[in-house]
Amino acid sequence: MRKSIILPLAALLVAVAGLASASPSATETEMAARLKELYPSTRITAVRQSEVAGLFEVTMGRNVAFTDGSGRYFVFGHLFDMREQKDLTAQRLSDINRIDFAQLPLQDAIKTVRGDGSRKLAVFSDPDCPYCKGLEGELVKLEDVTIYTFLYPLEGLHPEAKGKAERVWCAADPAKAWAALMTTGKLAESPKCATPIARINQLATSLGINGTPTIILQDGGLIPGAAPAAEINRRMAGQPAASEAAVAPRLKGN
Repeated sequence: MRKSIILPLAALLVAVAGLASASPSATETEMAARLKELYPSTRITAVRQSEVAGLFEVTMGRNVAFTDGSGRYFVFGHLFDMREQKDLTAQRLSDINRIDFAQLPLQDAIKTVRGDGSRKLAVFSDPDCPYCKGLEGELVKLEDVTIYTFLYPLEGLHPEAKGKAERVWCAADPAKAWAALMTTGKLAESPKCATPIARINQLATSLGINGTPTIILQDGGLIPGAAPAAEINRRMAGQPAASEAAVAPRLKGN
């Protein structure tokens, strides 16, 4: 079997930067026009010069990549400032993915309060997602927090998840039913009732959320995946995102 070779991102950046130096220089406006001409089916929302000479940062909806002056070569990954020890891409992603917490339809979420509940976060979670269950084990470690859980069953991955989500929502005490399901796997029968699951699916699509678990912080920042309690506390305190989530979220439709 032939082995594939995966170069570190830093090496790829050096290689692409070398190619960029040989490409015609372009302004950000010219580069944006060039990329839209080359990739008309891609929604390019912003183009700007990156911190690396010859490389442009390209924002595509909620994603970021880097390209040389020709627009032919792309690098997908994180750009680090090693002198300042900063993950520049993580901060950029946090900025462009920021969500207005105040606009979330919290009445469609299960509300759980711990301590004085002064800190707030929202979680998009799937009843059958193993990473969501792992996250629940971290969320119980948080103090003085109000957690709003949006039931977001990914039926392509978990065919039984929607039924479980409906039973949780229709339970006499949804927060208690959710906690029991995620810790013990047990879920009592519930009467039929109207649920917000269809609305939550539409909400997730509008916010660009396509994986579970996904955490939305009160300041609008996102944490994709099952981050540990220590990282969640860091982010809730306003500190910048770590370079990577502890566990990648499960993607809808994969």
